[in-house]
Amino acid sequence: MKRLTLTAFTLVACAGVLAAAGSAARATDLIPRPAPIYKAPPAPIYAPPYNWTGFYVGGNGGYAWGKAKVGDASDDSNGWMFGATVGFNQQTGNFVWGFEGDFDYALIKGNPTNTTVALCAGGCEIKNAFFGTARGRIGYAMDRFLPYITGGGAIGSVKISSTSGASETNTPIGWTVGAGLEYGLEGGWSVKVDYLYTQFSSTTCTAATCGVDTAYKLNFSTVRGGINYRF
Repeated sequence: MKRLTLTAFTLVACAGVLAAAGSAARATDLIPRPAPIYKAPPAPIYAPPYNWTGFYVGGNGGYAWGKAKVGDASDDSNGWMFGATVGFNQQTGNFVWGFEGDFDYALIKGNPTNTTVALCAGGCEIKNAFFGTARGRIGYAMDRFLPYITGGGAIGSVKISSTSGASETNTPIGWTVGAGLEYGLEGGWSVKVDYLYTQFSSTTCTAATCGVDTAYKLNFSTVRGGINYRF
């Protein structure tokens, strides 16, 4: 009889524990829970478009080839050059306009042989010691790529030497046109390559040098590479 009573007591106790646990669980369900917090993914980082506006300075170097003419004779002229560049860009939308000037030391020369001028019968050397240009420039920016066209005035130092040993130097003016491509690097630096055709006006070799007043001139094409720093 005692065993049955103990068993019944145990069952009642277990039932009470289970009921209390169920009540506690239901009470827990009634406590409001904070809503989950969802974080948006980080916004993508876009690099700002490259801007070409500003003053710049730089250096250039390249090779030239063309024609040296004395009277009715001509000869191929060619040589190297290197020098400095200065300029300014203003970007409006995709268009970039401005001006550029350069001054190059040159080793461009030719040796026309002219049988109609006695002192040039064995060849009169024409040598370009330096030349400079002042040009307008307009390009179309494709972010860091800037193709452009350019044109303006030119000036140079042209020396002519005859077979007698006499020589004279003149400084003719002329014009130049061309095109190029520039690429923007980090920190204001850029690199470029360009082509220019330059033609100087005709100059007179006096009788003291050539034996008789004789017209001579020089024109040439150049391909140059360069590096610029923009402020």
